[in-house]
Amino acid sequence: MTIFRNVQAELARFRMRVLVASVAVLVCFGLLAARLFYLQVLRHDDLQAQAESNRTAIVPIVPNRGLILDRNGIVLATNYSAYTLELTPSKMVNVEQTIDELATVVEIGPRDRRRFKKLREEAKNFESLPIRNRLTDAEVARFAAQRFRFPGVEIKARLFRNYPYGDLASHLIGYIGRINSAEKEVIDASDDAANYRGTDAIGKLGVEQSYETHLHGITGIDAVETSAGGHATRRLSSQPPTPGDTVQLSIDIKLQKLVEDLFDQRRGALVAINPKNGEVLAFVSKPTFDPNLFVEGIDHDNWQQLNESPDKPLLNRALRGTYPAGSTYKPFMALAALSLGKRDPHTIINDPGFYMFGGHRFGSPENERGGPMDMHRAIVESSNAYFYSLANDLGVDAMHDFMAPLGFGQITGIDIQGEVRGVLPSQAWKRSYFKRPEQQKWYAGETISLGIGQGYNSFTMLQLAQAMATLANAGVQFTPHLVTAIQDSRSGVRAQVPVPTARNLGLKPEHVEIVRNAMVGVTQSGTSARVFAAAGYLSGGKTGTAQAVSLGKNEKYSAVRTEERKRDHALYIAFAPAEDPRIAIAVIVENAGFGSASAAPIARRAFDYWLLGQYPSEEDLVATQKGQSSAPIGKPRQASDMAWPPARVNVSASVAPTSSASAVTPP
Repeated sequence: MTIFRNVQAELARFRMRVLVASVAVLVCFGLLAARLFYLQVLRHDDLQAQAESNRTAIVPIVPNRGLILDRNGIVLATNYSAYTLELTPSKMVNVEQTIDELATVVEIGPRDRRRFKKLREEAKNFESLPIRNRLTDAEVARFAAQRFRFPGVEIKARLFRNYPYGDLASHLIGYIGRINSAEKEVIDASDDAANYRGTDAIGKLGVEQSYETHLHGITGIDAVETSAGGHATRRLSSQPPTPGDTVQLSIDIKLQKLVEDLFDQRRGALVAINPKNGEVLAFVSKPTFDPNLFVEGIDHDNWQQLNESPDKPLLNRALRGTYPAGSTYKPFMALAALSLGKRDPHTIINDPGFYMFGGHRFGSPENERGGPMDMHRAIVESSNAYFYSLANDLGVDAMHDFMAPLGFGQITGIDIQGEVRGVLPSQAWKRSYFKRPEQQKWYAGETISLGIGQGYNSFTMLQLAQAMATLANAGVQFTPHLVTAIQDSRSGVRAQVPVPTARNLGLKPEHVEIVRNAMVGVTQSGTSARVFAAAGYLSGGKTGTAQAVSLGKNEKYSAVRTEERKRDHALYIAFAPAEDPRIAIAVIVENAGFGSASAAPIARRAFDYWLLGQYPSEEDLVATQKGQSSAPIGKPRQASDMAWPPARVNVSASVAPTSSASAVTPP
């Protein structure tokens, strides 16, 4: 009986074990089925995409960068395709040794090594870095035959930017350069990050920078099937890149070149504007630089030469250089006096050659004759004494409030980045600028020099040109702009960039006419009469001479005894033709002395080109470069007869768009 009960108990335990095992098996199969359902049904699309990505690779195709043209369609920036030899340091055991071995196959010079080292320091996150650009077909063939020796080294076909006229208009066109780490972080965080895959360079300055979104284009892609080793076996699909848009400027590059040639080796700036719409016709900063140096990554020697030069060739003087306006400020002072009712144009102020205020003698060296001055004669003969007294009558804050709408000390809003504000002083400005209380107080004597554009006044040539254009256009002001049209690369449609809305400053026509007539008098019987003798048009202008450094009390200025870089600046503002102005100019020649001797002759020849189609004779060009000309000498040439492209420029690269080149290794 006992044995029977034991058997029954064992049987019961066995059945329980079988049941538990069965349940466990069923649970396992249930979990397996659930997992299969999760993978096969719920995550089907996701896993299929992952599996697809394991056998495919997406290769970005960098688009052709858009062209930059001048107003007449002359190409100022274009592209060409060339092979580069590139290294990926993370795939190498010894980078320097690899470079040494590569040098036995492909020529690698010291400049290439220095540039590579600089790129490696600044762009550590990039997959590959170029050690040599523009390889010849023979070099490509030699490397291809020995490629097995160099893991981490490959040849890529890349697009390169080319500026066919070298340093001509470099500050306004700008340049492109390799994306640095900070820029890469900004791009990666932006909505446009995907569009910059494979892109090595972006606009760094000028139009290249400010119109980057238009010029870059849309990156294309190649979807390729890859082997287990990651090598491409066949192309699965392709989406071609969309080239960047073509950007057309308002600049006349031939006028630009003429002005740059007239400056020659002298430092300075010139801005020419169409008063009727704000188009910038010339935008000159001298000295210039060659933007092609930056395309492949500038080497140490060239960078040091540009960055440490006392002439500061990288400084855009038209946009960022600030200067006292000198006597070119006087027409605007007269306009302020008329508009604010502070002085009748017929009021007589005696000019004995100086002005006394607070026991201090303020000189008036520009006016040679002196004597009684009304407003017209004070502008024509550039009487300092007249405008010293006017500044005292107006006061600093009234001057500030009138001059600010004209653009002095303000951001003009031109369509390139980097503009500086300069200084249009006021009592509030001085309180915020200086730290110590004794420095913050405004003294009446400080107001006097402001009347002749000196003192704290500090403006850009762009601001001075805008103010001149506004006065020439009877108080109707346009925002200066460089780009007039953008042509869509896909549709070919050329869209005009809308002209910024005009702003009427509400100047009274009779006040404008008084000042403009006086400026015409400057060119007929005043300080620039010799320069504009026998001109085929009537123009208005104002010469200016501005101190580069302040003089001590009782110290007299002598150009002969003063170091060249501390001598006075020469300025000139002008508009023409007087009856219907189509061009307004502001020009400065640094440390060149009187505006009538060095600045006005440049403006005269720019007017001759723009209004008469005339180009200076060779002898006149040389004389003007030396600051030794007044009215043109010799027989002027016809601008239409001047050869283009000019001699001594780099036009070796094609000026037509190249086809896009993907980053693939040649066979």
